Amino acid sequence: MAAPSSEAERQRDKERTRADILAVATREFADKGYTGARVDEIAARTSTTKRMIYYYFGGKEQLYLAVLEQAYSTIRKLEAQLDVDHLDPEEALRQLAGLTFDHHEANPDFIRLVSIENIHRAEHLAQSRILAGLADPALGGITRILERGRASGRFRADADPLDIHMLISSFCVFRLANRHTFQAIFGRDMLDASRREHYRTMLGDLVIDYLTA
Repeated sequence: MAAPSSEAERQRDKERTRADILAVATREFADKGYTGARVDEIAARTSTTKRMIYYYFGGKEQLYLAVLEQAYSTIRKLEAQLDVDHLDPEEALRQLAGLTFDHHEANPDFIRLVSIENIHRAEHLAQSRILAGLADPALGGITRILERGRASGRFRADADPLDIHMLISSFCVFRLANRHTFQAIFGRDMLDASRREHYRTMLGDLVIDYLTA
């Protein structure tokens, strides 16, 4: 293969290599956890070398943190891009809840990574340099919606944006994280396609019923 002919091409090669490593590392950490994941295995599956991974990320812990940051940044970017300021406050919250519902269902690795990091008591994520900025997209949109809902007299005055985020997140995470144990105990698959819209609507109803109680 010919060497890159320009600095721009070299930079694109670096970005592609880094993205490839992150994609494979995401699956490796999600499947095996931080302790069980092996950098050698990630290198083998990306047709690169352990040395190259250390060059890009510094080590296993730094690679794991980069995987976590990318996972959280993806959902935060989607939340920030959601244009609901022109919508009725109730519909705006339903769309925000639906976005989280859809994202978590489509990204089960994200749920596994969150569960794994909680096992480690967030000791890796706490080291993140971008952690402080991850909260803003999650809460900024909810805050604006709640302000409009309160101004119209439809939402309770004591509603807290973080509580609403927790309510939405807890429903969506539980549905994925506890799918297998829930099915084993109750005989119901919470990811059954025939019940998907029921659960998606149910989530929106829970949020709105709380705010308008």
